[in-house]
Amino acid sequence: MKTHFDIEKIVENGIITNELDYDRALIADRKLRLLAKESLHFKKLRAKLRDIIERYEISEWSDIDKTDDFKLSESSKSEHIAELERIFIENRKQAIRKKLKELDLTQENLALILGHKSKTHMSELMNGIKPFTLKDLIIINRLLKIDIAVLIPVFLSKEDQVKVKEAVIKLDKPKVRLSSDDLVLC
Repeated sequence: MKTHFDIEKIVENGIITNELDYDRALIADRKLRLLAKESLHFKKLRAKLRDIIERYEISEWSDIDKTDDFKLSESSKSEHIAELERIFIENRKQAIRKKLKELDLTQENLALILGHKSKTHMSELMNGIKPFTLKDLIIINRLLKIDIAVLIPVFLSKEDQVKVKEAVIKLDKPKVRLSSDDLVLC
């Protein structure tokens, strides 16, 4: 599973290729609606994203005859995954903000510590528009003493879970198995 969704990559590519990215784009659009009030950059990004979303909807959802139970089921699963990712990002953002407040730091202070020069870029990271780097998250973990599981998603998609289980079966090592505790996203 892609744990880091970069909306700017979707905009750069100019196309949404699957239902999960479509649902992620819809969530990003809602976030950008709020951010667009503060920044022309976000306003332009949102306009481009909305065009891409509209093209996907026309190509995938405008023909009622192509909409079957399987497609609806896949859409529902993708929507669920995207929503769990949104909740994860929101919880991470709130945990970071809480610790910053406790330490009398600002997001701009954190940006300086992480080596990010732009206030806009830091806002994109905090809001899940762009992904944090692993290095950023390790620094935040060490500096703010936030549990790494709050900072880095530790769940697996059904697809990744199946791949790992198949590989373990091929190894024929009964003691090695994938734990299902909080690792499965959908």
